[in-house]
Amino acid sequence: MRSSRRRSLTSADGGASVDSRPIGMFDSGIGGLTVLHECLLAHPHEDFIYLGDTGRFPYGPRSIDELKVYAYQIASHLAGKDIKLLVVACNSATAAALPWLQEHMETAIIGAVHPGAEAAVQTTRSRRLGVMATVATVASGSYTRAVHSLDAGIRVFCQPCPDLATMIQNGDVFSREVVDAVSSYAEPLRQAGVDTVILGSTHYPLAAPMIQRALGKEVALVNSAEEIAREVGEVLERKDIGNDRGRRGDIAFFCTGDVEPFAEVGARFLQMPLDDVGKVELSELERIVLA
Repeated sequence: MRSSRRRSLTSADGGASVDSRPIGMFDSGIGGLTVLHECLLAHPHEDFIYLGDTGRFPYGPRSIDELKVYAYQIASHLAGKDIKLLVVACNSATAAALPWLQEHMETAIIGAVHPGAEAAVQTTRSRRLGVMATVATVASGSYTRAVHSLDAGIRVFCQPCPDLATMIQNGDVFSREVVDAVSSYAEPLRQAGVDTVILGSTHYPLAAPMIQRALGKEVALVNSAEEIAREVGEVLERKDIGNDRGRRGDIAFFCTGDVEPFAEVGARFLQMPLDDVGKVELSELERIVLA
């Protein structure tokens, strides 16, 4: 039952209900941990279930149809754990599947594209805006549509970064290869004269200092992870589904690939131990068919 963990409490001032169900979150790998980190800072009293689809990483080169299937399978799996909110902490999956998921799922869903687009529109002064993202996200046109839905006059320059998420996923954020890749991806945006750049993959904040140096200090970086965490708070408040603020939340980690590298790289980026990471078999997800 979807509401089995919901319970109502009355605060001293006559107040609000408490919803003890967890928040579900997924990404193609460890990039979504940047979103989880920001959510843990903003909402430390909430419980989270994080699933990294490392067995099918990377999502960037996948087709829209493939990503719809993957997103639906994972969303359905997490919905089966009685979550109260689903965060699609993956730009590629958001770009390919978010509206479709929202039509087919009962759970409230937040994606990765619109929060960053909204923050970027509010940040840019020159109305020349850059986006660094995976090939799939750029090809979808999702950021351009999101930006233009807010301000049709902004010029959007999208830069695909084919290998960057994979390098970061592998824990490679300091090598000469990464430095050279970031420099090559940043140069067209520098030439375009953008004053704001959206980090359009949840992996990219893990390389933010390097990206900032490549673009120059005068360019504002928009970290979608921070904006997603802010939107999570707004949804929890608007729907009155927040947990008890006097408690400390729990986190459960799952992945579809090898557990050990996920736990090792994830612990390094989150700077906390990832104990008891669960394995979700791809065969289990593949039994979930599209509605």
